[in-house]
Amino acid sequence: MRRYITELIGTLFLVMGAILGGGVGASLALIIMVYAGGHISGAHYNPAITLAVLIRGKIGAKEVIPYWISQIAGAFIAALIVGYVFDVKSGGDCVIPDDGILKAFAAEFLGTFALAYVVLNAAFAKATSGNSYYGLAIGGTVLAMALVIGRYSGGAYNPAVAAGLSLQGSFCWTHIWLYIVAGLGGAALAAVIFRLNNPDDL
Repeated sequence: MRRYITELIGTLFLVMGAILGGGVGASLALIIMVYAGGHISGAHYNPAITLAVLIRGKIGAKEVIPYWISQIAGAFIAALIVGYVFDVKSGGDCVIPDDGILKAFAAEFLGTFALAYVVLNAAFAKATSGNSYYGLAIGGTVLAMALVIGRYSGGAYNPAVAAGLSLQGSFCWTHIWLYIVAGLGGAALAAVIFRLNNPDDL
């Protein structure tokens, strides 16, 4: 249970950081929460990362759904806090224009691929076991991807973040499929490449 509580708390603050602080806020919140919860749950805070860690072989299949439920719950709680406690609500035009679906899909796929690739190599590889920089590497990846390609999709790289921002109103629910499919697809590809590149870790 403590792993799921940790995932909920970490995702909550990640989503609050994303809504209130953009890419910088999300990155800083992620760095802090990775260090706070990494030793308990692995600090996924992202359904796509949980999928990558499953393919990597570091969690069991029965843990995936509880992880995902905890992450989505944290994202929704964050959206409600931001919207109804801090009175920050958004609405109107979607982040992704009608003619920008392909670019947005590519941005989310590539951004989540990069994030999962860094997470697996910095936090879940034997060669980097016990390092003290993995939180900075992971948060730095989110910031880099937000700055480089975030304008095309809003820079979620995380289906839970996308769900939270959709509930809060910064993203449109009609595009949630894109964040789910591109995010899970990018993370799965990163995990497959990790396994190919690190046969001694299997």
